[in-house]
This record gives sequence, C-alpha cells and structure tokens, in this order.
Amino acid sequence: MTPHSPEQVQTLLAHALERFKKTELAAALGVDTRTIARWATGENAPKPFVGAALESLLTPSSVQFHENPDFTFIDAFAGIGGIRQGFEEHGGECVFTSEWNAFSKKTYTVNFGDGHEFIGDIVGQQGIVPAHDVLLGGFPCQPFSIAGVSKKNSLGRPHGFDDPTQGTLFFELKEIIKTTRPAAFVLENVKNLKSHDRGNTFAVIMSVLRDELGYDVYEKVIDGGHFTPQHRERIIIVGFARKTEFTWDDLILPEKTSHKLGDILHRTDGTEPVLPHDGDKYFNHAGTKVNDKFTLTENLWTYLQNYAAKHKAAGNGFGFGLVNSEGRTRTLSARYHKDGSEILVEQPGQRPRRLTPRECARLMGFDDSFVIPVSDTQAYRQFGNSVVVPVFKEVARIMKPHLMQVMAVLDAEQADLEAAGAHEDSATTAAAAAA
Repeated sequence: MTPHSPEQVQTLLAHALERFKKTELAAALGVDTRTIARWATGENAPKPFVGAALESLLTPSSVQFHENPDFTFIDAFAGIGGIRQGFEEHGGECVFTSEWNAFSKKTYTVNFGDGHEFIGDIVGQQGIVPAHDVLLGGFPCQPFSIAGVSKKNSLGRPHGFDDPTQGTLFFELKEIIKTTRPAAFVLENVKNLKSHDRGNTFAVIMSVLRDELGYDVYEKVIDGGHFTPQHRERIIIVGFARKTEFTWDDLILPEKTSHKLGDILHRTDGTEPVLPHDGDKYFNHAGTKVNDKFTLTENLWTYLQNYAAKHKAAGNGFGFGLVNSEGRTRTLSARYHKDGSEILVEQPGQRPRRLTPRECARLMGFDDSFVIPVSDTQAYRQFGNSVVVPVFKEVARIMKPHLMQVMAVLDAEQADLEAAGAHEDSATTAAAAAA
C-alpha cells in the first residue's frame, strides 16, 4: 500500500470531518478529540497509518455491487446490516433501508454507503417503500426476549404486542408486505418469540402471515453456533407469495464443535492482521497483546466473583461466563458493554478480559473488512443486537431458487393481466367505433 502524502491525509481528514463528529472520528481512530483538532489545524502531523485508516472509513467496504442483480430487497430494522450481507452475497441489491438508531446508521452507512433512500422511523411509512422482491426485517426482539420480558415485568411495564413502542412494529412490517406484495420475506427474532405469552404471540404472527396475507410460510430456530463459537438461537421466518417446495432440510449446518473461541481472538503470536481502520485501538501490534483497557479492573472482577458466589449459594444459576481459546461462548448481548460478564476471556496469571469490539465482530461472523466507526460502548451494543452473518448467507442460499421461481410466476401473472387489459381496451375501442 502506497503511503499517503501529508496533503492527501489532510484532504481525507477534511472529508471525514464532514461525515463524522470529532468524537466519532476519535473513537474510530483510537485517539482523543484534542488530537483530531490538532491534526485538523495542522498543529500536529497524523501517524503514518492514519491516511489508510481515513480512506478505509470513507470507503464502503462491505457492499457487494451487482451490475445486473438477480433480485432486489429492502432492509427494515437494519441494525448494522448483518442480514443484508447474506442476501447481497447471493445476487441481491438493497433498494431501501430503515434504522432509527443514529449510531447504527453511522456504522451501516460507513460500510454500505448511502446510495438509496435511508429512513429512520418506519412507522406509517409503507407508502414510500419502493417495489422490491424480498423484505428483510429483523424487527425488535426486546419485547419478546427472556431478558427483555423479565426486565419489563420487574418494572411493571408491558411487553410483547402490548409494548407501546416496540411490540407493535411487527404490524408495520405486515402493512409494508400488504402494500408492496414482495415475492418473499425474511423475518428474524429471538427464540423466545415462539413461547411468549404461552405461544399466543407467535400464533398471531403466523396467522397474519399465512391467513391474512396469504404467504407460504416456514419457520425454524437456528443456532449461530453452527458457524461461530457462540450459542445464539434465533427464529427465522421466511415466506413466499406463491406455494413453493422450500424446505429447511436443504440447510447445510457445520458441526458446532468445528468452531472454538481461539478462531476469533486476536493473535498474540505476531500474526494478527494490521487493519487500517482499527489501527491500535484494540490490539497493540508492537507488543503483540490486547490493549490493557479490556482487562477487568480489580474492583469489577471482585464484584463479579462475589455476585456469582451469592447466587450460587442461593441455588440460582446467575454468574459470569469464563472461557478460554478452546471453548465456546454464551450469547453476546447488547448489555455486554456494562461488565462483559457473559463472555470473559481467561488470561493466565492475570484478571480476565472482555472481548474487544473487533473480536465481537468476528464472533458475529463479520469479516475484518467491516469498519467499526463508533465508540466501544456503541460497538458492543451493535454487535450484541446483530445477527450471525453466515446464518443468513445460508438462508439466502436455500431461498434463492424458490425466490426466482416465484418471481417468474409473478411476472407471468402480471404479463397475463396486462395482456387481458390490452385485449379489453381493444374490444372496447372496437365496440365504440362500430357504434
């Protein structure tokens, strides 16, 4: 890679400051805001890697362009684009995105660009959604997750469909499907969706999709642990606008034992790749070690041990999850930034540490080209809320043949309707002329 000249770095920095706040840019580059300010004024010169890092931040790296896409899709409740990646890999083109969280939108646009309409709140917006072949919708899971329901119950708040803000968002997807009639859809949520409210919530969803909207619908709980060393079960619901021979039996799911945590951890043997968009903010390449800030403080480690001991004595299963490079992890959650307790990495001779955001990205199946332009706290939240990317690559793979067949049927039906309309117009014109 040819080093950037000082002038080129300053130009890249100016462009970056047009897109990012100083705090966001500082977090992305692993420096403080005063350093960014000094670079911007020319008081100090950036380090050699900064030019490449800025270029990486400004260039979408995850989007896959298809000159003639096989199908189009929209990305609703997009998060940071995990579901999108799976369908782009199999020939799809995204034509519309919605995501209300500003930090997630930042990560999404840095990685995928903003070449189409991107809205925040999707509520009541079905009228502006463009025509598309597939609707992707990872609608909010908090109203249905075990942790989310437990928390809401403790606070006396409604959950599920009774949640006034998030619980009704499924019905927004329903209205979009009803209005746009895509050839297929893919919905994703937590496993607990099936058992929430003694199964009534799930029964309503399936009835809406099958009976009210008339789609051929299939559902399955898939554990992301088939693709990464993390136990992460999610329910996936796919539907087609016409009857198909789709079957989940076509899934190819690797053995869970084929993955271990060491596959995604930073390498301390000198082979850890140097990523321009990461620099040294997670890993000290000179010292070949993970940065010290990810090691738990003595106070936090003591607290977690005492907390676990208290609950063990009470017969509860609460506690931290300590793992090594040969093991597998619990489910990464959006609260990971608080104490990292569900996944703590052993460090012989010292206190355990959290995963770094880059390791979290790998645990979710994002490759190292994926840029993390936000603070550690926001990154942990984003990856904890995301999907395991390879799961959706596999779902897209087995869906595609049936999707293409349904699209062909719909095209033929539309052609027949247009032909019938043209014939009727011709007959009307002839009758008028005869009169």
